Amino acid sequence: MATNEIYPEFTEKMKKTHTILIPNALPVHFSLMGSVFRDAGYKVKFLDYSGQKVIDTGLKYVHNDACYPAIVVIGQLIYAIESGDFDPHTTALMLYQTGGGCRASNYVHMLRKALKKAGYEYVPVVSVNFGGIEKNSGFKITPMMFLKGLITWLYGDFIMLLRNQVMPYEKVSGTSSKIMEKWRKRLTDQIRRNKGLTRSAIRENFYAIAKDYARVPVQRINKPRVGIVGELYVKYADFGNDHLLDFLVEQGAEVMVPGILGFALYSLNIGMENNRLYGDKKGVMFSRLAVAYVESLEKTMLGVLKDFPQFRKPVPFPELKKLGEHTISCGVCMGEGWLLTAEMAELIEKGYSNIVCVQPFGCLPNHIVGKGMIRAMTERYSNANICAIDYDAGSSRVNQQNRIKLMLSLAREQMKKDAIAVNS
Repeated sequence: MATNEIYPEFTEKMKKTHTILIPNALPVHFSLMGSVFRDAGYKVKFLDYSGQKVIDTGLKYVHNDACYPAIVVIGQLIYAIESGDFDPHTTALMLYQTGGGCRASNYVHMLRKALKKAGYEYVPVVSVNFGGIEKNSGFKITPMMFLKGLITWLYGDFIMLLRNQVMPYEKVSGTSSKIMEKWRKRLTDQIRRNKGLTRSAIRENFYAIAKDYARVPVQRINKPRVGIVGELYVKYADFGNDHLLDFLVEQGAEVMVPGILGFALYSLNIGMENNRLYGDKKGVMFSRLAVAYVESLEKTMLGVLKDFPQFRKPVPFPELKKLGEHTISCGVCMGEGWLLTAEMAELIEKGYSNIVCVQPFGCLPNHIVGKGMIRAMTERYSNANICAIDYDAGSSRVNQQNRIKLMLSLAREQMKKDAIAVNS
């Protein structure tokens, strides 16, 4: 006979006594988001533990058939408690639940099973979700927290976009990263004082950030342009993709990573897609209003970038949808869904025809909309050079890097052919 297990809840009193540990999935963005949680009265710590010891911890407590991001993030959280760096009696853990068919919806339950197995069943787990999957009396995302969080994503996208375009060409190594750190501190201070949140303030900050990056002394040389797409965690998290961006830059490439704002718009758009395809009216009004607001923020960013033609800018969300619809239906909303395919098309059309498609073990939706769309992409774009890289607990780093090096060698051969064609 099945019984409903009772798990410890993160209560209102725990806001003062407990530190919430969060896996650092978005290094640039989460450095800004910390202030959002702290201003709301929560003590948080973003975890950067990495290495085989963390993976081994994940494998110890999570079945090895689970998707790779689950093994990594649960491994980080359990390792943090076992390390002795935190008192488990005054610690809570946080994970995100997506809802729908993605197995990330089950990470929280997997984490609780792992805690019980490790002897820490009294440690509360906070679920961040917008579908009412779980509720905690002591943790609530207020409208102000949601607004601030969204704007930190916008700032994170903007800084990441410009840093990645300047970093491979800077004459003094580390200059672009210093600018990023400068603005991380400045924006964190603004957000804590409820500044930098209006459209005019956002525009003013964007101009100042863009001017800083535009002033960096650079040496423009011809480099292979590479884009990164894939499942959300391994796409952005340094630990999840073994510092892929840094490796590509070291190998002499310029790298473009599509921003997280696109995923936010894609997720918010699902309500409208369900209404269009199935007549489902649940959440459609929120979907329309939220998409319209986020698109207005995106327009602010794109408007500023018009005055800095040296930087490539992302396409507006409606155009991104159209790019995807040439190959895949916008009704495909499982995991990264149609967005992943659309991002490949966007990157190729912007000159980043060399693409690393990162695939975590166990992510079926990602393999379908990523690896499964490679043939369609290469048929549509004759210059597409797409390399699918699998990440799992038993992956060979040497094998992964060799495959990426092969992709880069093909990219350089194509660059030589293009140069000969231009000069002939």
